[in-house]
Amino acid sequence: MRTNQYQYRKETNQVNDSARHLSLDRKKSLNIARRAAALLIAAAVTAGALSACGGAGADGSAQDTTAATADNGGGSGVIELTNVSYDPTRELYAAYNQIFEPYYEELTGQQVVVTQSHGGSGKQALEVSNGLEADVVTLALEGDVQVVADAGLIDDGFVSEFPQDSSPYASTIVFLVRSGNPKKIYDWNDLIREDVGVITPNPKTSGGAMWNYLAAWYYFEQQGQSEEEILESIRKLYGNVVVLDSGARGATTSFVENGQGDVLLAWENEAFLSLKEYPGEYEIVVPSVSILCQPTVAVVDEVARKHGTEEAAAEYLNHLYSDEAQIIEAQNFYRPSTREIYEEYVADNDSNTITEIPADGHWINDNIVLTDITHFGGWSQARSKHFADGAYFDQIYEQ
Repeated sequence: MRTNQYQYRKETNQVNDSARHLSLDRKKSLNIARRAAALLIAAAVTAGALSACGGAGADGSAQDTTAATADNGGGSGVIELTNVSYDPTRELYAAYNQIFEPYYEELTGQQVVVTQSHGGSGKQALEVSNGLEADVVTLALEGDVQVVADAGLIDDGFVSEFPQDSSPYASTIVFLVRSGNPKKIYDWNDLIREDVGVITPNPKTSGGAMWNYLAAWYYFEQQGQSEEEILESIRKLYGNVVVLDSGARGATTSFVENGQGDVLLAWENEAFLSLKEYPGEYEIVVPSVSILCQPTVAVVDEVARKHGTEEAAAEYLNHLYSDEAQIIEAQNFYRPSTREIYEEYVADNDSNTITEIPADGHWINDNIVLTDITHFGGWSQARSKHFADGAYFDQIYEQ
């Protein structure tokens, strides 16, 4: 049965949505109201004012940068935000920042400049927890944001602060193979053949790598394998891994630029970027089943309070749900959370092999069965069972 992200979100979020409306943390509600009120006040006070300073957008290549404290007192100066994100979002946020900066200045009369930092999602979460001053995090999965929350930097209730469980866009996991698919790789079972070299990042440092692992697990489970048999299949798959890079972009480099391996387990957007940058050299294979990847965004409350950037940080994430931002997300090969915009990008055919960027822009393959993280009991349970020290991944990879 074909299942798309909207069917899954409807089915899995009904209970959560009901509970959220009844029991949203009161402190978080007050924070949201305070942020909204501050934005309205700032807009009323500074409407029509002209700023003397010119803004600058981020170029998408910043690495492990920290934000300077902005002069936000009295509505003067330039607001500086740091967005700490995961590997494959460089291009997305470079484009988004170009629309957000003028939007926010028009809204409030204050200039804002956004700096980006990118790396493996798990590594980025640890960096923020250990002192990298992010005003917002836009990480690969809820579990990585929870790491920052557990360090006392994000208030309780961050999943409920923005729509769709604070996930403004989604993705899934696909295969990238070389042109002509010389190894005839069509589904997850092909990855355990002895003649196939696999490229995937390390689940200990990369959120995308966790999604890869769980998508593979779900496939073998759907084949009727017992847990012991699934572990053996996963062991064979990782036995074929040529190199475990720390993040998704590094894995793409290993496959595309260094010529390693026969197949890359990739974020959907990373695979499409490879088709775009190297036309005719690669193909995307959409497996029969995969997982709905829901990257999570959050204001890093302690840092934002310190910098005086709470309102700007909240609006930075809230604006990701606007139509213009959703279109940019789709153009960068992320699946929009707005259904109407999503449907504008759904492919007209059901082919599971994609050899080029569709000229009509309809790139989303909806002919795929998707599970989601609730199938694994949520991120806390998935981490404990599969990715914690000594858990399943360590057991199968160390042998």
